[in-house]
Amino acid sequence: MKVAIIGGGAAGFFAAIQVKTNYPKAAVTLLEKSKKCLAKVKVSGGGRCNVTNGCSTIRELVVGYPRGGRVLKKLFRAFDNYSTQQWFTDRGVALKTEPDNRVFPVSNQSQSIIDCLWKEVQRLGISVELGKGVKNIRELNDGALQLIIKGEAAPRIFDKVIVATGGSPKLSGFDWLADLGHHIEPPVPSLFTFNMPNETIPELMGVVAKNVLVHIQGTKLKTQGDLLVTHWGMSGPAILKLSALGARVLAEMQYHFKVQINWAAVSNQELLREELNDLATQHAKKQLRNVRPYQLPERLWLFLLQKGGLNERKPWGELGKKGINKLVQLLGNDVYMVQGKTTFKEEFVTCGGISWESVDAKSLQSKVCQNLYFAGEVLDVDGITGGYNFQAAWTTGFVVGKLG
Repeated sequence: MKVAIIGGGAAGFFAAIQVKTNYPKAAVTLLEKSKKCLAKVKVSGGGRCNVTNGCSTIRELVVGYPRGGRVLKKLFRAFDNYSTQQWFTDRGVALKTEPDNRVFPVSNQSQSIIDCLWKEVQRLGISVELGKGVKNIRELNDGALQLIIKGEAAPRIFDKVIVATGGSPKLSGFDWLADLGHHIEPPVPSLFTFNMPNETIPELMGVVAKNVLVHIQGTKLKTQGDLLVTHWGMSGPAILKLSALGARVLAEMQYHFKVQINWAAVSNQELLREELNDLATQHAKKQLRNVRPYQLPERLWLFLLQKGGLNERKPWGELGKKGINKLVQLLGNDVYMVQGKTTFKEEFVTCGGISWESVDAKSLQSKVCQNLYFAGEVLDVDGITGGYNFQAAWTTGFVVGKLG
């Protein structure tokens, strides 16, 4: 049996390893269009590679997928986040789970994951060919698949083919698969930062606010988590998660919207007012600048006071009702105009891809082309930040490797 895997990313490598493990006599060939495999693994997690998420149940894990979670819930029974951790530790890669549940190699080096995958591929005798971009797939009468490869005069014939090419920012990137009859969910960006060219908050570049509530005005989109101020606007887990959850909605809004920040993470305004009044009573003689509520970073606190027109040297006890109301507004309902987005090109994640209506949800085999399978982000599946996208790659790679 001859099997081709198209795409040398996390899903492609894992699928190739599983095929060869399940079918030791199969000739397995991995075709990568660029000159380098596992490029996304290399740069992910700031070069540390967020392998998976350490949440404790499948139910909890599924929440991390705005799209594709329903199918993944069943697939996780075959290979979940604990299976992933076991697989890598069994092969000598020590892992650690950080307080926010992100799982990294103890080495803090993505190269540890890359080396492990390459070692398995070489041990199993899987052929890896670089610079081999597949232009076309054609179904033959006997069920075999013919691949047209860029730069090669003669087509190649395989018994089974797994497509693990990742997402594409353009719909045209899926034309070669749409031509076979697959329905494509149009791709839009996911996991992006918010640009705020007309706001002054980018002056606080580098400031991290812990555990804030973020809401897109005019929608039901809400998240909670850490927020990072960047030189172009806002990023960090809370923003990236929100961008994933609202990928399609925000695309329809053409990335022009108002984002509401609750720096105090206290959703009840009356409770917030009460807590600020208590603070004013306890620290009546201290200046506003010297008592920072909710452990706000100093630069952010001073920025908010200035934004609200409050004198940082004013004693807390002299705020009065009007001053407290202003603080309630600043801390609980701080609004910024977003005009555009920035995506990390190396870690680009798309919402969209091969529609689940074109794929058998158990085997990940195409419903319209026999012996063709899909794994990873080429499918209409994507996760929030925190190791979820890699987990989808490992799980779909594992399942598709059974060639069921």
